[in-house]
Amino acid sequence: MRNWEERFETLPRGKIAAIATSMELARKPELRPERPGAPGVIRPVERPDVDWYLEVYRRVGADHLWFSRLFMERETLAAVLSDAATYVAALTIDGQDEGLLELDFSEDDTCEIKYFGVTVPLQGVGAARRLMNHAIETAFARPVSRVWLHTNTLDHPNAMAFYRRTGFEAVSQQIEVADDPRLRGVLPMSAAPHVPIFPVDPEA
Repeated sequence: MRNWEERFETLPRGKIAAIATSMELARKPELRPERPGAPGVIRPVERPDVDWYLEVYRRVGADHLWFSRLFMERETLAAVLSDAATYVAALTIDGQDEGLLELDFSEDDTCEIKYFGVTVPLQGVGAARRLMNHAIETAFARPVSRVWLHTNTLDHPNAMAFYRRTGFEAVSQQIEVADDPRLRGVLPMSAAPHVPIFPVDPEA
């Protein structure tokens, strides 16, 4: 058995790390009931505008350090969003988009829930359940036999339990290491205050 110290590896400065868990549905589950009076209306968004998408993406995902779309070239992101294999919807309250859903049908027989989340004020009030039920209905309306997603340890602490209640089963885990998006300037330094920042020493 490895020594205690050998089980740990020091992360380089300027990086973030998380344990990612891939989860999947092999069949359409029975939808869980929505909370009576849960806020929000689902609004499918065809060919989303890049500026609109990034604004909602940041508001929903900043405190979970969503960053991959923020590093993409605008032209590349625009092509992804306009692709027939991409489905985007928002959860809207009083004209303001407070939730984001992105599905990826680019792989045969499969749907990936690429992004899913609601803003902080809507967490725990039933809005996420409404958005997830819409995701499942939309995914299985197409000829797919597998719907999957990944969640990681930077996500909401209740995310794993939420997905399990939905019917997802964990199938694998990976370790994610990436540049800290706050140090790269694509997210504010105030984002995700629970995740420490380790700036690179300019003298190193």
